[in-house]
Amino acid sequence: MRSIWNGAISFGLVSIPIKLVNATENHAIHFRQIHLADGGRIRYRKVCELDEEEVSGGEIGKAYEDADGTMIPITDEDLAQLPLPTAKTIEIVAFVPADQIDPLQMDAAYYLSADGVPAAKPYTLLREALKRSNKVAVAKYALRGRERLGMLRVVDDVIAMHGLLWPDEIRAPEGVAPEGDVTVRDAELDLADALMDTLGEVDMDSLHDDYREAVEELVAAKASGEDVRPAASGETGGGKVIDLIAALENSVRAAKKSRGEDGEAEADDDGEDEDGTDDGDMAEVHPIKKTASRTSGKSSGKTSGKAAKKTTHRTPTGKTVTRSGDSTAKKSAPKSTGARKSTSTAKKSATSGGSGASGGSGRRSGTKKAAAKKSTSSSGGTAKKTASSRKRASA
Repeated sequence: MRSIWNGAISFGLVSIPIKLVNATENHAIHFRQIHLADGGRIRYRKVCELDEEEVSGGEIGKAYEDADGTMIPITDEDLAQLPLPTAKTIEIVAFVPADQIDPLQMDAAYYLSADGVPAAKPYTLLREALKRSNKVAVAKYALRGRERLGMLRVVDDVIAMHGLLWPDEIRAPEGVAPEGDVTVRDAELDLADALMDTLGEVDMDSLHDDYREAVEELVAAKASGEDVRPAASGETGGGKVIDLIAALENSVRAAKKSRGEDGEAEADDDGEDEDGTDDGDMAEVHPIKKTASRTSGKSSGKTSGKAAKKTTHRTPTGKTVTRSGDSTAKKSAPKSTGARKSTSTAKKSATSGGSGASGGSGRRSGTKKAAAKKSTSSSGGTAKKTASSRKRASA
């Protein structure tokens, strides 16, 4: 890789010659501006606004524009005379824990390569010292005409440097947070946690720029003269969230579906529900169908009718009739011919006793009177037979 800066790392009194190499590269697709009428490329020319003449690079210098618009020329010689100890040196000023560096300060990234064989030993010493301390080095360096702040850390077996913004270049987040008090319920947090768990971790190397690939395919298709068909638009995540709980639940299902998991709200093998909560050992629950409910109700009615208290009495004809005191038994008992005859006889017996068909005491009263009447009739008949026998004996 081509170096963009040569210098040294100042580690106390130890100087380590290094080369600065870009650690990142831009893969964005760049377009040119063209004239739509004939396809000619549009170019920019550097023109002096005073004489409106085009000037070359050798004729261009630098100046500072004052508040009133006045241009103050600054030459390279002027800048070279300024005391800048970091002009060719990355000067380490401190070692701090990595979590003390605000990610907002992160800027461009570089690799530091040992420049020559003599630099290998001190380079390795600094690398191993950073590894063992679990710290990063804060340094100052100069690049492209200005002094910058940097952070040195170890990546594999290489020392990397991240350019840092100066603390006063970080803007305070004033007026950015939502206004007013917003309350988040525990249920919403639980679903958010479940969504985070479902999305899980990712191999960063597997991520790629889908849009750039689509643009490359578009360019290739147009270059070969193929017809370009618009791609099917996917579902967009935009829109107003009406129900946050529902949106979170749908997000969990969608995340599981995208990972090839079951989107239903069933317990996973690890004992966790769809919302990520551990329910422990739970009994299996099956939904009850309506047809089963109706069957269960009929069965219950029959059982209740069988278990109901029964009342037994004798009719004047000498038949025994059993009646249940539970109205459910009446509904569930089959209406056979014998049952209808028994019921008719019971009604007649109750009527002769001067009581209603539904009153238990009236039925018992009617039974007693019928029995007394039968007893009297039987006694009278026996007395008549005895008197007749005595008359025949006397004769």
